[in-house]
Amino acid sequence: MEFTLLIVGMDANAYYMARCYHEKYHKKAYLIGKNPIWFTSLSKIVNTKYYDNIWQEKEFLKILDEFSKEHKNEKILLVSSTENYIEMISKNREYLEKKFYFNYPSNKIIDSLINKEIFYKTYMNNGIIDLPKTLYYDCKKKEKININFSYPIILKPANVVMYRHMDFKNKNKIYKIETKEELDKVIKDIIKGGYTDTLIIQEYIEGDDSYLFDSVIYSSPDGKVKRISFAQIGLQEHTKDLVGNAAVLINGYNQFNNSEEIIDKIKKLAEKIKITGFAEFDLKYDKKDKKFKLLEINPRQGRSSYYLTKAGCNLIEILKRDLIDKEKLTYEVLEKEVLLTFVPKQIIKKYIMNEEYKKKAISLYKESVNPMKYKKDINLKRNYYLLKRDKRYYEDYKNGYWKNK
Repeated sequence: MEFTLLIVGMDANAYYMARCYHEKYHKKAYLIGKNPIWFTSLSKIVNTKYYDNIWQEKEFLKILDEFSKEHKNEKILLVSSTENYIEMISKNREYLEKKFYFNYPSNKIIDSLINKEIFYKTYMNNGIIDLPKTLYYDCKKKEKININFSYPIILKPANVVMYRHMDFKNKNKIYKIETKEELDKVIKDIIKGGYTDTLIIQEYIEGDDSYLFDSVIYSSPDGKVKRISFAQIGLQEHTKDLVGNAAVLINGYNQFNNSEEIIDKIKKLAEKIKITGFAEFDLKYDKKDKKFKLLEINPRQGRSSYYLTKAGCNLIEILKRDLIDKEKLTYEVLEKEVLLTFVPKQIIKKYIMNEEYKKKAISLYKESVNPMKYKKDINLKRNYYLLKRDKRYYEDYKNGYWKNK
């Protein structure tokens, strides 16, 4: 059945979703957003349009209305690359469902996942997957901090939306804190920078980047999981603004423990929460108790989730089959080994500390996928930016603020 894809967003996430559409259906996706980003602005496989006030809810709905009128005789699949737009879509579900096909959870569920204070307080004792020990610091009250676990510790904002729009000296996405003095200084800097919400203080789970894992689920509107991946990360990004995002991962690979057990737990938790659509589970393996600890859940496909397509689940195709074709999907674990990498081979060789993992990654490199590098989307200017990005990675890892240890 013919359909049109409308993606809200202009980032790397939006690009690979458009790529999924182009690979399967050989058509250009429509992208709308606020500002040009080279990932998509230099692409030949998308139609882009920019709106100054798209972050304002009334304007957002007006833009979607205009698009639906321009494509009134078409079935339109609506996809977002960021939580901000997902929240507006979900909030206006009844109105937008008359014009678009989309699959997102309720705003109550979205809020419980996006705000990290609500997330940890809601799901800390979920009875299925363990979470790291966590404390909360209210920046308005400025109370004394009593930490009941040892340094180093992790510090991060609960309100990621507020924090994302702030700019101050030495701002990091996530902080790894070594001493009480450093903790006090960083909190002082964050408050001085204008942040007024809660900070998350958390135990640091030992282990280099290869102790991190990524799992992406797709659930139908009834909340039942239909697809699930489980990938071991070899490298995460090491820059201040991107740490936490996978740079190298292998789907269907796990050195540490029983994959079937943790995959089953992720499925059970997703269905208990009643997440619908795509969601990304970030985990870390704790060698002290040999358990996977849940770090966060994102109510959307992640920055690196393109690997699902190469593992047998095209992210756009499954939405179409589920929402437009009304196909009865069965549950499937995506077991195929797939190496996804944003970085050049030399970065893998030099900066992955886990030798066994490194050997595996190099053996898979010839068949690896980079979400941003698509043979059918080649032009001189875009290739220049991709080459420039590859070169920048050498500096990012050489001088990166996050140390892989």
